[in-house]
Amino acid sequence: MRQRLTALAVNLTLVAITLTAAAYLVPSLLGYERYVITGGSMSGSIERGSVVYSETVPAKDLRVGDVITYQPPASSGVTTLVTHRIVRIGRDGVGRQVLRTQGDANPDPDPWRFTLAHDEQAAVAVTVPYVGYALIALADRETRMLVIGVPAGLVGLVSIGQLVGALRSRLRPRQGTAVVAAGSI
Repeated sequence: MRQRLTALAVNLTLVAITLTAAAYLVPSLLGYERYVITGGSMSGSIERGSVVYSETVPAKDLRVGDVITYQPPASSGVTTLVTHRIVRIGRDGVGRQVLRTQGDANPDPDPWRFTLAHDEQAAVAVTVPYVGYALIALADRETRMLVIGVPAGLVGLVSIGQLVGALRSRLRPRQGTAVVAAGSI
């Protein structure tokens, strides 16, 4: 019974690890970028701890109401990526798009206006709540070792136990078999 429970625990752990790896890798293979929401400025529509999957779209296709992830201008003092909703699109003197964004939970628009550095921009396509907490935890080396190392160690121990059991059964004489000595007639 103990072996069955151990095997079940190991199998469930392996399934969880496989699903996590697939959720981590498959979207990027399909062309999506992944961002973890660590702040509360989009609360009400995208909660802290969510993962947003963004697809790259032509900047000319952006519309007011789209949620984008971008690097604010250097003059803003913000050094991290921001995921906010576009609240205004204008043009500068040479015809480039000038964007204004705002977090859904913020009372006012962001204090900066900016132009995009590229002709394409990451626009939020899918939001998955709570998964970001797991990704944040996996960024910590000790947590990663615990989550990956312990199950790997358990798999190794179970495998060694199964190997030892198989070797014992092969080396042990079977009951009911007789040893026949060869003799001459």
